[in-house]
Amino acid sequence: MASAATAPPPPASLRRIVAASLIGTTIEWYDFFLYGSAAALVFNKLFFPNTDPLVGTLLSFLTYAVGFAARPLGALVFGHYGDRLGRKKLLVLSLLMMGAATFAIGLLPTYGTVGVAAPVLLTVLRLIQGFALGGEWGGAVLLVSEHGDAKRRGFWASWPQTGAPAGQLLATGVLSLLTALISDSAFTAWGWRIPFLLSGVLVMVGLWIRLSVDESPVFKEALARAEARKAARGDASEKMPLVAVLRHHWRDILVAIGARMAENISYYVITAFILVYATTSAGVSKQTALNAVLIASAVHFAVIPAWGALSDRVGRRPVYLLGAAGVGLWMFPFFSLIDTGGFGNLILAVTVGLVLHGAMYAPQAAFFSEMFATRMRYSGASIGAQFASVAAGAPAPLIATALLADYGSSTPIALYVIAAAVLTLIAVGVAKETRHRDLAQIEEDGAADERSATARTADAPTA
Repeated sequence: MASAATAPPPPASLRRIVAASLIGTTIEWYDFFLYGSAAALVFNKLFFPNTDPLVGTLLSFLTYAVGFAARPLGALVFGHYGDRLGRKKLLVLSLLMMGAATFAIGLLPTYGTVGVAAPVLLTVLRLIQGFALGGEWGGAVLLVSEHGDAKRRGFWASWPQTGAPAGQLLATGVLSLLTALISDSAFTAWGWRIPFLLSGVLVMVGLWIRLSVDESPVFKEALARAEARKAARGDASEKMPLVAVLRHHWRDILVAIGARMAENISYYVITAFILVYATTSAGVSKQTALNAVLIASAVHFAVIPAWGALSDRVGRRPVYLLGAAGVGLWMFPFFSLIDTGGFGNLILAVTVGLVLHGAMYAPQAAFFSEMFATRMRYSGASIGAQFASVAAGAPAPLIATALLADYGSSTPIALYVIAAAVLTLIAVGVAKETRHRDLAQIEEDGAADERSATARTADAPTA
């Protein structure tokens, strides 16, 4: 029988928690994606002006990639303290860090003003963004997963996932509006700063909402049990969440890393690299490419909760496998449609790609949450998700741009995404289905395993 802590909260309370997580993740992803779009459109000219245009784009995407390099560190730090202190405190800190870094980017001097210091400062701020986002994702999805009704966990936990397309929608929409209202020269001179400075206002709104929600009841109950066990043993020591998760859940971490390969790589090829490919190889205008991503992101936002609800009915694995296979099969039609240069074909290419991506992204929050025990869940989910981002999302636009520069064709890029899809199919294929798992029971199982291991160590003969 479910405990009071694990019983579903009233619908109004749950909706408030979902809204707080969604708005916070939307702002964080707005900040993160805004950088990616600006890297594709203007940063090559402003911060790396003394290079060939395509080389400048590669260098720009390299600074984009360093944000991903900081995400595993953020996952380790935020995961550790999130599992010890709670989800809410760390989510507030991640939002403040991300907002401050993004606002500061809007104030940066360019290469023409301060020389090499400009790209150095840009890279430092990008590292701070990545560190904050590395801690954001795990806390946001866990706050909802640990509050939500177990029977509809896939649906409710998918809402923080919509923060990614919502952030993409907001970032692309602001950029698209600016490029429509002002000239290219004005946008390059000062207009690009406006979306970054806007982040300061958005963070204040998100912070106000995020401070209004309660800590996860599942976490509070697990913390109380841990304190009771320590008092009974008369021992104040406690294993670090990182050590515990690597000991009890290392297979789940590997599954999570593999599951993210196709999801992460396909997303950044479809939404970030597309701005380079469509404008340089297909002859599409910058405004047209942005508008296509804008429309597709709106559809992406709408389908994610539907995929999440489907995962509650048929399981996390079937929906995830459908998305991975679909993305792999779509890559050649994706680039063929873009090569036509037609706006309708461009919208179709990006929209179908993101709908299939959503089949992976929607169940991911519940899937990863259900893999780990409560007192190591923040660490486990964050480590699995963010370490994958270093090998997947971080270099994806960079690798795609380099392949385009070397081969002058989309075929190697399509094969790159297909290879990632195969890895994800294998990882999810060998994973266990999790949709019927009780989050509190996973905690009890993990605690029992740890007590058993401790007892075996104590009973072992000494040399």
